[in-house]
Amino acid sequence: MAWALDLDGVVWLGGTVVPGAPEAIAELRAAGERVAFVTNNSFGRRSDVAAKLAGMGIDPGDDVVTSAVVAAGLVDPGERALVCGGPGITEELRNRGVEVVDASDPGAADGPFDVVVVGYHPNFDYHRMDTASLAVRSGARLLATNDDATYPNDSGIHPGGGAILASIVTATGVQPEVAGKPHGPAADLVRGRLGDSGIMVGDRPDTDGRFAVALGYRFGLVLSGVTHADDLPTDPPADAVAVDLATLVARELEATASR
Repeated sequence: MAWALDLDGVVWLGGTVVPGAPEAIAELRAAGERVAFVTNNSFGRRSDVAAKLAGMGIDPGDDVVTSAVVAAGLVDPGERALVCGGPGITEELRNRGVEVVDASDPGAADGPFDVVVVGYHPNFDYHRMDTASLAVRSGARLLATNDDATYPNDSGIHPGGGAILASIVTATGVQPEVAGKPHGPAADLVRGRLGDSGIMVGDRPDTDGRFAVALGYRFGLVLSGVTHADDLPTDPPADAVAVDLATLVARELEATASR
């Protein structure tokens, strides 16, 4: 069975690994299960995400899928993109042959642009919002890596890429194309890597649960991130609920062995 694993709230909380997650992932691979790490966080480069996994004792393999990867695939080589986001987006776009201008650059107001790409970045400010909004009102299409309102880390729940996106949508009245979970572009990419059946493990029903539905996978909900026991039942409903990834993996592998 294929396992698509969210990262924030499933494998880690900020810089802290969720206890048992490295051992659970090793058990999956030892059992011959296919694993991919699927995150809506587009700020870090794929190499940054891989290094963070490795630093927590998890072999990343070539199995990291970020929403920046998905978004870059929706921009044609040679197009000119204004980026209101982090280095993960910039790297993926440049690798694809896209001309990139950062929204914080002095010349960022000089269009035209084919596309404005928006993602989470902690240095977002009014200037970037204004510059991105101007480009969209001037005709650039609006592309978001994701629309997550929040994300969890070891200090609590914080505004996510969707909160940044919402300011630009409000300022322009333009609805974006969204690349990441739970939307179609991410589902197509992950299904192409992992196949047509599996389990999507996440901590957010609105993102990971809906993504499982889009994939045609089962939804494994863990209570180590945004969602807690008091929030049950969820919409969409989870096919399996566990306190954390280690508990879910142990239960699923045991059920597989008993069949």
